[in-house]
Amino acid sequence: MEISQRKKKILAAVVDEYIRSAEPVGSKTICAKANLGCSPATIRNELSELTALGYLEQPHTSAGRVPSPQGYRFYVNELMERQKLSLEESEAINARLNEKMERLDQMMADAGKLAGQLTGYPAVALSAPEKVTVRRFDLIYIDANTFIIVLLMENNKVCNKLVRLPFSVEQPMIQKLSSLFNAGFTGIGEEDITPLLISSTERAARDTMGLTSIIAAYTISALTQSRAGAAYVTGESSLLQQPEFRDPDKAHRVISYLSDSSRLMDVANSGDRGSVKVIIGPENVAEELRDSSVVMASYDAGEGQRGLIGVVGPLRMDYSAVAAKLQYIADGLSRLLGTGEAPAGFGKMILKGDTSDDEHG
Repeated sequence: MEISQRKKKILAAVVDEYIRSAEPVGSKTICAKANLGCSPATIRNELSELTALGYLEQPHTSAGRVPSPQGYRFYVNELMERQKLSLEESEAINARLNEKMERLDQMMADAGKLAGQLTGYPAVALSAPEKVTVRRFDLIYIDANTFIIVLLMENNKVCNKLVRLPFSVEQPMIQKLSSLFNAGFTGIGEEDITPLLISSTERAARDTMGLTSIIAAYTISALTQSRAGAAYVTGESSLLQQPEFRDPDKAHRVISYLSDSSRLMDVANSGDRGSVKVIIGPENVAEELRDSSVVMASYDAGEGQRGLIGVVGPLRMDYSAVAAKLQYIADGLSRLLGTGEAPAGFGKMILKGDTSDDEHG
């Protein structure tokens, strides 16, 4: 249903004031702070209609209104003004992004810490999954019922597994499988280890015991785990400073969720590529985040890989400011990682070069 321009202005005023005060917003406040050219009585009627439409909620009968998740969604999609960062904010972000960082994980941890400091919310930095293949297979025969699978990855990581068999196998079979896997399974990703490749290897080895499938299954598992991006979370305690999370149980659920880095990948999978993604309350895939909002920005990590930088906070979030800061950080990470190094004069280039809305989020 299309809502009038006046209702849109009133909804925007409620959201902006609630972001600022964290208190329900009444008609007198809107009348005093928003130049709408109508009486408090008219504003009260409009507030009632916005509540009936689901854009606002009224905590108590005599209280003012607060935005609902639907209201926040409409605000983000239709009403939010895109902000440009101030010169001081741009300089501060550029200075931090240009600090020399020797390791990617340290860079991501620092980027997450920066996002948390700039927004005042817990920050999540998800590094891009690393594409890894197996450089060499070593199958070590122990006895008739035992052998070890050793995988040397291209990134020099070593994975191994002890395999105990309920049947006997001879050493020449293990040696043959080692040769076949080095010939057919090195230099490829887990998606390339197909049933056809496995069955052809079984035939070449004359394997009727399922050894090929055991080795292939472990290889797929090891490659999948090696590809998983790392997650870094900082500033969880800042959530307790928000009025909405003064309830210890409510805050504990969110903080516990953020402490499990493997579950944060579910949040990452909800993000759009190449844009800022805003996930409001019930739109979150995780039950623990249903009373929170998540804002994420995608960055180019080079070689076709992407990562995410984001924050988790209350529904009463200044989405425009948070989105602008995250987008700017993501743009900086794309320059640092997409080309492998920051261009000379990176900070000055951003400040003196393109100053369009797209550049400053």
